[in-house]
Amino acid sequence: MATHTTDYLDTFIEVAEDCPADHGQEPPTGEKPTIAALHYRLIAERPYARTSDDVVFETYALRAGIPVDDADARARFFSKGQPCLRSSPLGKRYGWGIVHDATGRVALVARESEEYERLAADPALAHTRAMRSRRA
Repeated sequence: MATHTTDYLDTFIEVAEDCPADHGQEPPTGEKPTIAALHYRLIAERPYARTSDDVVFETYALRAGIPVDDADARARFFSKGQPCLRSSPLGKRYGWGIVHDATGRVALVARESEEYERLAADPALAHTRAMRSRRA
């Protein structure tokens, strides 16, 4: 079974060009957590502890009621391509950049922070943007 990945190495995902938030905002939490709320919680509670694949699969597992440590479910999930964190509402709507370190572990960076400016200008990192919400 082929395995796909959403992981990046040494990459900074900047906020989308049409992101309406001028600063990092925590997504609202409700009775049933949204993808944005789960992505935020999983990354913010333990920066640089999870890879993009971990965040994407754990979000799916939590929403589907599957144990997050189910290796067979994870293998099935990644047997076909999955959207990466460029499609996360965090960068599209809530003003968060997502940095991937040399091992693929991720952390959030608020758009208004000095760290965001530093990472956005860092030539040692690959740079991409979160996906736009609307066509240009």
